[in-house]
Amino acid sequence: MATSDHPAPSPEPTAQSQYTIDAEDAAETSRLMMQDQLLTQAMGGLLPELTAEELSSVRRVLDIGCGPGGWALALAAAYPSMEIVGFDISETMIRYAFAQARVRGLTNVSFEVMDARQPLAFHDASFDLINARWIFAFMDQESWRSLIAECWRLLRPGGLLRLSEPELTVTNSPAFQEMMGHLYTALARLKRTFSVDGHTSGVPYMLGKLLSEAGFVAIRKAPYVVDGSYGSEMYAISVKDAEVAFALTKPFLLRFASLSEAEFDALYERMLLEMLSEDHVGLCYALTICGRKPS
Repeated sequence: MATSDHPAPSPEPTAQSQYTIDAEDAAETSRLMMQDQLLTQAMGGLLPELTAEELSSVRRVLDIGCGPGGWALALAAAYPSMEIVGFDISETMIRYAFAQARVRGLTNVSFEVMDARQPLAFHDASFDLINARWIFAFMDQESWRSLIAECWRLLRPGGLLRLSEPELTVTNSPAFQEMMGHLYTALARLKRTFSVDGHTSGVPYMLGKLLSEAGFVAIRKAPYVVDGSYGSEMYAISVKDAEVAFALTKPFLLRFASLSEAEFDALYERMLLEMLSEDHVGLCYALTICGRKPS
């Protein structure tokens, strides 16, 4: 499927992104491209859970909340026989993704502006694989249920739904841990976690149950760890990701967490200093859940 020079029209003005960071911010586009590389490396590849037989049956792929298109573009390059469609609510990111597809000469990937929290403008049974990675920040509890139902509608019989979400970040940086605590508390207040105590995401351990309730079978779970410890392969990119992510999350935290601007700034500076220590240890535990729509 050839890429177009122009993305689809923007969403209606009433469609508002629920992300913790302004999706139109250029710095967020850059951060997400970096995060895509980080996640793919931590997971062990683009589709490490799929068998050769499963991959051979995948012809059309949908990437939900694709951001600037990192995963979709990499998949299109690795599997020329596949047709990949990515969508995101951010027109800025979709324009970037289109530009990258043209620069790389990828004609089997296309992108659209769309909101994952609304009914999706695709035909029934039109995809063999649907993918989403780390979209928890703009999804609430009911949105997960409605999105999974939409994925069921869009998948062909035998099709696969693949969801990858983080659970918990644990570090020996007191400031980083405190910052994560404020983020989880704010997300819990907005019902964007399934946590029972407001201190974790709660999303990964619930997704298997939600897929089962929706009718998916052969559900499997593959854990992985993003190791951002000092000296690890992912250290530099993890530190940069945290530095940019929390800077961009500041307006959200000031609005929904019990933090003043002065408190945030002091905590942020301490976090950056602690992460630069040679003793720094930081691990993010995450899970990929894959389920099949019965044939």
